[in-house]
Amino acid sequence: MKKSAAGIVGLLALLFLFTSAYTVSETEQVIITQFGKPVGKPVTTSGLKFKMPVIQVANRIDKRILSWDGDPTSMPTKDKLYISVDTFARWRIKDPLQYFLRLRDSRSAYSRLNDILGSETRNAVAKNKLIEIIRTTKNRTPAVDAELVEASSSESTGKLEPIQTGRAKLEESIHAAAVSKLAEFGIELLDVRFKRIDYNDSVKKEIYQRMISERQQIAERFRSEGEGEAAKIKGSKERDLLEIESEAYKKVLQVRGEADAKATQVYADAYNASPEAIRFYEFLQTMEVYKSILGRDTTIVLSTDSDLFKYLKGIQADVGVSPAIPEVLPEKPLNGSSAK
Repeated sequence: MKKSAAGIVGLLALLFLFTSAYTVSETEQVIITQFGKPVGKPVTTSGLKFKMPVIQVANRIDKRILSWDGDPTSMPTKDKLYISVDTFARWRIKDPLQYFLRLRDSRSAYSRLNDILGSETRNAVAKNKLIEIIRTTKNRTPAVDAELVEASSSESTGKLEPIQTGRAKLEESIHAAAVSKLAEFGIELLDVRFKRIDYNDSVKKEIYQRMISERQQIAERFRSEGEGEAAKIKGSKERDLLEIESEAYKKVLQVRGEADAKATQVYADAYNASPEAIRFYEFLQTMEVYKSILGRDTTIVLSTDSDLFKYLKGIQADVGVSPAIPEVLPEKPLNGSSAK
C-alpha cells in the first residue's frame, strides 16, 4: 500500500514538473498567459524556465527576422500608367507583449502587413511617375536644383528627363510611412523592397516606345557631340592649311622677287658694259616685241622715225620680207612718213 502511494506521489511530482517546466530556444520568446491573459514580463532569454502548471500556458513567439512577400498588384502611376508591383519586406517582433495583445498569431500579423504595406506602396506609386519607379539613381544623378529641372522640361534634343526621387528613395518613403503604423502592433519593419515591377499589357507598347525614344535621344546627343568635334577638327585643319599656304606663297614671292632683282641686276650689268652692248640689248628687246606683235595677218601703222620701225627700214629690198614680218607700205605722211 505504501509503495502504491509513493508511486502515485512520484507520478504526480513528475506530472507537476513536466507541466511547470518549459524551455526557451535562442530563436523565440515566450508570453505566459493565465486564463488567456498575459502575466508577468515576456521571457526573452533562452534556457529552462518554470511556470504554474495547468493554469498557465507558454505562448511562443518567433524572435528571428521574418519575411513578408506581397502579392503582385496592379496600380496606376502619377502619369496614368498601370503597372504590376510585387514587393517584399523584412520584419521582426520587437515588442512581444504588444504583438500578442493586438495580433495573437502570425496569421493576423501577415494580414496586417498586407494591409499597411500594400496601402503605402499604392500611395507611393500613385504620387510618382513611372520613370521614378523603374529607374534607380545609378548613372542618373537626381536633380537637385531648379536649373536641371527647367532644362529637362525643354524639348531640346539629347536631354534626358532627370530622376528627382528614384526607386531607392521611393522604397525608403514606403518604409518610413509604414514603420510607425506597424510599431503599434509591436512589429519592427526592417526593410521594404520592390521585387518586381512589370508593365501592364495595355501600356507595354507605349513604354517600349518611350524607351526607344530615350535611347534615340542619347544617340542623337552623342552624334551631335561627335559632329561638333568633327567640325572643330576640320576648322582647325583648314586654318592650319591656310597658314601653311600663306607662308609658302609669301616665301615664293620673296624668292621670286629676289631672283628677279638679281636677274635684272645681271642684265643691267651686262648690257651697260659698253655702247655696243646697249645697242645689242635694244635690238634683242625689239626682236622680242616683233615676235609678240607681228604675225601673218597683222597690220600695223608706224611712223618712219619710230624706234620700232628703225630695224625694219634697214632691211635690204633684195633680201625679201620675212614670213613673220608683214610688208611695209607707205601711207599718208604723219609727222614725216608712215608705212603699212
